[in-house]
Amino acid sequence: MRHKKDGRQLGRNTGHRRALFKSLVTSLLDIERIETTEAKAKEISSIAEKMITLGKRDDLHARRQALAYIRTKEVVAKLFDDVAKRFDGRNGGYTRIIKTRNRLGDGAPMAMVELVVMKKKEQEGKKETKMEKAKVAKSA
Repeated sequence: MRHKKDGRQLGRNTGHRRALFKSLVTSLLDIERIETTEAKAKEISSIAEKMITLGKRDDLHARRQALAYIRTKEVVAKLFDDVAKRFDGRNGGYTRIIKTRNRLGDGAPMAMVELVVMKKKEQEGKKETKMEKAKVAKSA
């Protein structure tokens, strides 16, 4: 019996499961939205929130702890420099799980895991409108 043993086994042994979680959390923090099964989504959501909390601490020990779990240095740098700064005023609840569909092959329930505060991608590539150009011209 599995009394008092939390966490899902997901049909994998311990090493495989840990590697899967590390890969999924790294991908989530890198691209900020991933689609996976509901069970995996529920498991990695709490791990990702712990990583963001480490990013908010922003000291050397927290960075080393994050490097021990996250697979690439670039994602750790993004976590500490960009992602954690977006969640400064928030105490937890950094991720959301949205149930999407059943997978065609085996009917597994799928879900989207995403960061609650997404980066404004539409503003990065947005061109200035005539109104904004006029405001800039007036102020100059």
